[in-house]
Amino acid sequence: MANGAEPINDRWLQIIGIPLAVIPFVVFYLEEYGYDWRLFAQTFSWGLVSTAIIWQLLRWWVMKVRAWYAGREQFRQRVLTTFLGYALFTIPFQPVETWVVSHLDLTGLITPAEFPRVYLIHIGMALLFAFLVGAIYESMYYLQKNREAITEAEALKKATLQSQYDNLKNQVNPHFLFNSLNSLSSLITEDKKQAGAFLDELASVYRYLLQEGDRELTPLRSEVEFIRSYLFLIQTRFGSAISFTIDVNERFLDDMLPPLTLQTLVENAIRYNMILPEKPLLLTIRTVDSGQLLVTNPIQLKPLRVTAIPIGLGTLTDRFRRLGLPALEINDDGKEFRVLVPLLRR
Repeated sequence: MANGAEPINDRWLQIIGIPLAVIPFVVFYLEEYGYDWRLFAQTFSWGLVSTAIIWQLLRWWVMKVRAWYAGREQFRQRVLTTFLGYALFTIPFQPVETWVVSHLDLTGLITPAEFPRVYLIHIGMALLFAFLVGAIYESMYYLQKNREAITEAEALKKATLQSQYDNLKNQVNPHFLFNSLNSLSSLITEDKKQAGAFLDELASVYRYLLQEGDRELTPLRSEVEFIRSYLFLIQTRFGSAISFTIDVNERFLDDMLPPLTLQTLVENAIRYNMILPEKPLLLTIRTVDSGQLLVTNPIQLKPLRVTAIPIGLGTLTDRFRRLGLPALEINDDGKEFRVLVPLLRR
């Protein structure tokens, strides 16, 4: 349930609608009691006042009901509650209005004997007016929500396409593949056994990318196996300048998260931090008792500003939001960069 509703942009509707709503009442009195200018002035003036009052009351009720039933799918509840309120507000108000008109009557034509009949006619016209105005408000609101739904759907479609594009870029990242092939080429001449292990891990990485890259969620078990292979390739390239620790409790291995989450976080750490033998980069991936995955690295930023487009925490955050998952918790205290990744229990 929403806490409030957006203000209604109905200024012109009120400016035009209130005088139009008064006209049937004025015509009724003139038809009943004769075309007297004093009667016209009396009924029209009081009609403007009373209609403006009831209009604001009904408008307030519209806002309240919209706050309770804001969604397009709640159309039935919203309409029923709105029109029930119209009836409950309008029926008690009409005796007051009819009594005021009868006592303000400058012509002496509206006698006490006429009161019940006039009251019933007032009720009928007032309810018709309330329901007509209510239908206009609901139509305006429904069209607004429909436009918002279309806009949201387009934005979601765009985000999905962007996510798919980013996944595809990650899967065939030419820099990663080029560096991996360079490392493999060097190993073939230096250490054929190590070259064989490197080739096996490279195959595992691309197998995972092809199998899991387009899925919305994957088990933590698969993601951890993938990142071990991925970090093996990275460590082969950088040697002692980079190291990693993975400490994942077995009870969380079947929990779910978006695929390539860990790759994005590892790439983010590598992209922005110095990786030197005298200042190695330590990556830590571990679960916490609350059922989340914590990824940390010391902050040792490169002296030159990185101009390349980040692989991206922004894209990863959008993926979690699009999937309806709890948000990533990102913390940078100047010494350590920490990302707490929520896991979805099966």
